[in-house]
Amino acid sequence: MRRRPDLLIVGGGPAGLATALHAARAGLDAVVAEPRPAPVDKACGEGLMPGAVRALTALGLDVPGHPLTGIRYVQGPRRVQAAFRDGPGLGARRTGLHGALHRAVLDAGVTVLPLRVAEVRQDATGVTVPGAGLRARWLVAADGLHSPVRRALGLDVPTPGPARYGLRRHYAVPPWSSYVEVHWGADAEAYVTPLGPGLVGIALLTARRGSFTDQLAGFPDLAARLPPGTAVTPVRGAGPLRRRARTRVHGRVLLVGDAAGYVDALTGEGISLALTGAQALVANLLRGTPARYESDWARATRRHRLLTEALLRARQQPALAPRIMPTAARLPRLFGAAVNALA
Repeated sequence: MRRRPDLLIVGGGPAGLATALHAARAGLDAVVAEPRPAPVDKACGEGLMPGAVRALTALGLDVPGHPLTGIRYVQGPRRVQAAFRDGPGLGARRTGLHGALHRAVLDAGVTVLPLRVAEVRQDATGVTVPGAGLRARWLVAADGLHSPVRRALGLDVPTPGPARYGLRRHYAVPPWSSYVEVHWGADAEAYVTPLGPGLVGIALLTARRGSFTDQLAGFPDLAARLPPGTAVTPVRGAGPLRRRARTRVHGRVLLVGDAAGYVDALTGEGISLALTGAQALVANLLRGTPARYESDWARATRRHRLLTEALLRARQQPALAPRIMPTAARLPRLFGAAVNALA
């Protein structure tokens, strides 16, 4: 590859593709390095919050899916729900989201190389990928939770506490609600996302090791709605979920999406934050203020990080965990405010 692009984006997930799309539409020359063929699947809750829907609409993308009305917490007989105030969310298969972004990037003239990048070298004028003949003015690490680029640059920060994992499977049953349901168990949460007229996605978050079937058995009312014969996809897993990065800007390398740091999937904001981060990153490169991206990222994600950290800490405390759902049910206005603060 002889040309020297403005951006080499390592990772072709939603964060990397959104960065490439923003860059291309702003007149920057971007190249994406992604070894996996499109569309790329991943274990995730597949519920796009209204902020993510608005960001995708602003990019001109039409993602197939099922409209989402709000969030509902469920624990035994207790229910508390909050509707989204500023437009609907969207239950969307990860492959559908990725496919829409991938097509838009190709239509914008962005080159996608089937290349895996794990080592980079930088100097005052650019970044080089050894052995690949690639050099760019800037490199964007959008290579996920366990970012090889972040690790190679020594930007990983230890994450104390129990590791949490996610498991996901789809069932061919009609959605029984337009809400994303979060079922609270003794040591896990189960997320039910309507994805179409005859499809729901089930995502389990837990620190306890065990199969999907064993984990789902901890939610007997939910499991009763999901006969084993209705499962239509294999189980996918992800984790450990909590990841921290020392900085989002390291010379000419900038981190975005999960590679920039991740707290937990409790609040379902991963895609929204990835899209917001992509826009902020490109905006700062255009302004010639790359160092400012760090503070813009911190400001854009602060509310999410604080609320998710607080909820996760409560979840991990034996004395507090049983009180989360009763407290939400007792204070529905506060619950609604929290849901819409993240929406």
